[in-house]
Amino acid sequence: MPSLDDRTAAGAADLGVAVAQFAPTDDAGSNLAEMTRLARLAASRGAQLVVFPEYSAFFRAELDQDMVDAAEPLDGEFVRALADLAASLGIHIVAGVLEQSTDAARFSNTLVALNPRGELVATYRKQHLYDAFGQTESARVVPGAIGEPETFVVGGIRVGMQTCYDIRFPEVTRRLVDAGADLVLVPAEWVRGPLKEHHWRTLATARAIENTVYVAAADHAPPVGVGTSFVIDPMGVELATIGETTDAALAWVSAERIAAVRRTNPALALRRYAVVPR
Repeated sequence: MPSLDDRTAAGAADLGVAVAQFAPTDDAGSNLAEMTRLARLAASRGAQLVVFPEYSAFFRAELDQDMVDAAEPLDGEFVRALADLAASLGIHIVAGVLEQSTDAARFSNTLVALNPRGELVATYRKQHLYDAFGQTESARVVPGAIGEPETFVVGGIRVGMQTCYDIRFPEVTRRLVDAGADLVLVPAEWVRGPLKEHHWRTLATARAIENTVYVAAADHAPPVGVGTSFVIDPMGVELATIGETTDAALAWVSAERIAAVRRTNPALALRRYAVVPR
């Protein structure tokens, strides 16, 4: 794999990354229609990668058996439709779906990455479930196994994925960075509540700064989610953001910017600890 400095020296073009924010419902067809509209809007603005929220395929505020029943295999109808959309627009698409599991009462909370040929190039199953702030996601969701991170490359930038509550665990992002990721995607359903928007912005910004990477985080629009989807650069600068509305916000990810930040702040090179799974 070429190093970041090699890609910078080669003059790699900046990568257009969009976060697409909407409020998914329990109507998969309606969700797909809205995702199609937002993906087309983002692509028209120059996006080569569009990031949608967690639970984009199907969502209810109270996770129930209907969500389990709505889960599909990764070669199911919803992922195939996203693959067709990615291929039709010539872009990468990342979104949260409900994946069937072997447990009749639970599903996997899974992220899928589709490339411009409509191929599934990476998956991520949420590792840290939202058993906090009065919620019990584990009652309906199977925790993802801890394995080697799956990454993929868009425009010379290596990309990793994690989900929502995972952002509270710095080790998840650090393992992605150890696997070569310079851009970390965080599809989320970040529930509203006291101080929650503050936590959302602070944690995502910290993950970008401490790892000197870009973070692109896509949340649900209110009333359930806090909204506030954004793209943050390796110095913690918020390059693009969406407030409470449904929209797609675009930012440009630069290998040159990453390399420059790491020359100023070589934190990754100076660290003295590794991450070891429990």
